[in-house]
Amino acid sequence: MRTITLGRTGITVPQNAFGALPIQRIPKEDAAQLLQCAYEGGMRFFDTARAYSDSEEKIGYAFGREGGIFKTGREHIFIASKTHAQTPQEFQNDLETSLRMLNCGYIDVYQFHQMDTCWKPGDGTGMYECMLKAKAEGKIRHIGATTHKLGVAMEIVQSGLYETLQYPFSYLATEKEMDLYRQVQKSGMGFICMKGLAGGLINRSEAAMAFMAQYDNALPIWGIQRMSELKEWLAYMDRTPEMTPELEAYIRDEKRELAGNFCRGCGYCMPCTVGITINQCNRMSLMLRRAPSQAWLTPHWQTEMEKINDCVDCRVCTTRCPYELDIPNLLRANLKDYQEVLAGKVSVS
Repeated sequence: MRTITLGRTGITVPQNAFGALPIQRIPKEDAAQLLQCAYEGGMRFFDTARAYSDSEEKIGYAFGREGGIFKTGREHIFIASKTHAQTPQEFQNDLETSLRMLNCGYIDVYQFHQMDTCWKPGDGTGMYECMLKAKAEGKIRHIGATTHKLGVAMEIVQSGLYETLQYPFSYLATEKEMDLYRQVQKSGMGFICMKGLAGGLINRSEAAMAFMAQYDNALPIWGIQRMSELKEWLAYMDRTPEMTPELEAYIRDEKRELAGNFCRGCGYCMPCTVGITINQCNRMSLMLRRAPSQAWLTPHWQTEMEKINDCVDCRVCTTRCPYELDIPNLLRANLKDYQEVLAGKVSVS
């Protein structure tokens, strides 16, 4: 079984990790069964966040009960969580809440969530000092960072202050993002890869896995909600897909189709001043072509898409977008495509 070491943290785990954002959408018992099966199948790294509603609580329920792995072999499982805190008091509240929900004594990798700036010692915020204090107290083992913004990611790497970086990484990565991977590797940081399926746009897991397996320092966290999804990733633990000429050609075609101005669904643009669900509506055309379509054609999503007509071009969203997308015009293009699908002028799978 191929393993990944997260840089200087020394954490070494099997090549696929469990992204626990989706388990907030399923009942507690179902989540517990899924998590336990993931552990039994070989997964050892589980990523969650305070912002993922009851995800931490479900992990604590699955692993922290009497006889659970937190009680019998905590050193054999690694938990990463995150805080959106902007003040030291918020940081302390989030950390204590996470430890209580997770039902464990410490968090292996504690990360600042969706960073807009690189917190540093002495910058006047006290935020990085919170991490140092938590580490000294044994409440966390390693200090991590997550962001969708390439410039912030580069600054995090160059600072030398963080032990891991979590950043979107898939076969749709740009050359600048590939350079970020190389800089992370050179720095000795661990690289935790989110959005390995580009927020649902990539629908061939074999290709996604073959791409990721080429990078020794990259640990992908796959968002998992269903047992069928879990079984697919577990099957790749021992039989990892290799990059073949056929897969290379497939990925080249994918990159041509998806290159350029497409929404990654990160949500940095939110909230919209007039209530548009930007991070979903702005990639509706792609989702209709690449994901089962009926889920996107319900009355709910028809109503959400119609809200695009309310756009006032305030462009607050464009100032927040890490990919510098022309969001208002992309929204209108998506609405036009959507209306054509509803009118039967365009067919989808």
